[in-house]
Amino acid sequence: MGVNQYRLENEVPIDVHRVDNAEVRRQQIERLKRVKRERDESVCAKALADLTQIAKSQSGNLLAAAVDAARSRATLGEISDALESEFGRHQAKTEVVSGIYEKQSETSPEFVHVRKRVEDFKSSHGRAPHLLVAKMGQDGHDRGAKVIASSFGDIGFKIGMSDLFLTPEEVAELCIKDGVDVVGVSSLAGGHQTLIPQLINLLADKGHADIKVVCGGVIPEQDYDALRDAGVAEIFGPGTSVIDAANAVLGQILGERRNR
Repeated sequence: MGVNQYRLENEVPIDVHRVDNAEVRRQQIERLKRVKRERDESVCAKALADLTQIAKSQSGNLLAAAVDAARSRATLGEISDALESEFGRHQAKTEVVSGIYEKQSETSPEFVHVRKRVEDFKSSHGRAPHLLVAKMGQDGHDRGAKVIASSFGDIGFKIGMSDLFLTPEEVAELCIKDGVDVVGVSSLAGGHQTLIPQLINLLADKGHADIKVVCGGVIPEQDYDALRDAGVAEIFGPGTSVIDAANAVLGQILGERRNR
């Protein structure tokens, strides 16, 4: 609503509150240090050990033990670690399907055109254009990223998709290892102004400034200029057509310029 249908002729700019992620992180680290300084370390350690033991024995009330640990001023990370030592860590699947977007769009002239462009690229370069769709930071919203990855695959791109919750360093290493042309960062949790510039700088430091960085998701238009100044090649906001995005990404790989 208001994105693909019922759009206003004159959209009123929305003043979006900006969060300084670096400052928030600094404040949180300081709070954690203060909590650890002021708590009774022996009491906290026992509560965490009791939590791990209940997880190991599968006998007892995990929730009650976790509450006791929190009351002993254990941090959320420490409580999670106490459980992870027995249960392991959940690994979200990043499966990319194929055929769905193609079936819906195969008769569309726009789809046929962009697919022809990709086929021409394959003929002239001996390979498909290679895109990695990446998720970074504490952003678990991956449905849109999977849709883009699957759709681009149907158009003819070679597609990779990262695991969730990666750091910029991990994404940069993955880009280099896989030899991608473009990395598309999906951002829906407000970390774009911090994480994406870090990724661009890391790629440059590692001698791979040629890997283009594009992004999409819920990114306020007020942030576009800062992201472009940081080196982002393309920004795809809500409502962007998959075909338009594919043409733009392919254009970046080919070194084409376009009006924004």
